[in-house]
Amino acid sequence: MRGFITDPAGRAGLRLTDELPEPNPAADEAVVAVRAFAINHDERNLIARRPDGWRPGQDVAGVVVRAAANGTGPAVRTRVVCYLDWEGWAERVPVPVHRMAPLPDAVGFEQAASLPIAGMTALRALRVGGAVLGRHVLVTGATGGVGQFAVQLARAAGARVTALVSKPSRVEQARALGAHRVVTSLTDESGAPFHLVLDGVGGPVLADAIRAIAPGGHLAWYGNPGRDGAHIALADFYAQGWNAHIVGLISPAPEETLGEDLGILVQLVADGLLRPHIGLTLDWTATADAFAALADRTLQGKAVLTIPA
Repeated sequence: MRGFITDPAGRAGLRLTDELPEPNPAADEAVVAVRAFAINHDERNLIARRPDGWRPGQDVAGVVVRAAANGTGPAVRTRVVCYLDWEGWAERVPVPVHRMAPLPDAVGFEQAASLPIAGMTALRALRVGGAVLGRHVLVTGATGGVGQFAVQLARAAGARVTALVSKPSRVEQARALGAHRVVTSLTDESGAPFHLVLDGVGGPVLADAIRAIAPGGHLAWYGNPGRDGAHIALADFYAQGWNAHIVGLISPAPEETLGEDLGILVQLVADGLLRPHIGLTLDWTATADAFAALADRTLQGKAVLTIPA
């Protein structure tokens, strides 16, 4: 079976091999023939930390070719989206049934593959703020992989959304996602205070966001710190964010409802309320090229790789 393993001598630290073992699923796992997968920023770090023979891959969509032996989960030939921890960049993968959701007919494999890590992070981060109908919500890194979903989900939930982007060239993209207001810095606080902040940037932006948060507000922090790290002080809350809450969001938790939440995301796509922005689609043999686009920051939206049937 073909699939990617890490190899420090390969481009992007990867090597496509045809010597992988066929899946040996547990009783509660189905085998999925992968048709598309997406890459994420943090997977570069995972590859660097596990450089020799590890099998990466988290965001997967495909077709069930072997149902779970215990009788649970989707039947053979069901199109599904899957949230994995690893091993997803291969022709076939075993997937626990609670980590997958059937795809509506209106949702393609490429759209579905863009959802698991980024979409789940956005969905669960938004829940940190509870009911946001009519509330002011700030999304940092608003045109990135998670940010694009966070803006759309917050808008669909009835929030008044302010999007923070890194440069003026991304303003129109954020507006197209549904943001009511788009800014390139938080020095102008006319959109504050924010009931909820969804932060995928970290660094100095995190402290700026805390100073713009409402009393008793919430901040879901899911992004890696900026280049200079994250430095916050109690004084940052004095501006107005008295007794605000910061949640360091770990999106795979809770584990048991991963499939349920994937189902919510794909149904929102099918209903036209969530539109994945896919900036690059390539054959899976060009995965290293997708990582190059991610590294030089020319990529806007998700990168998706496809595997022919």
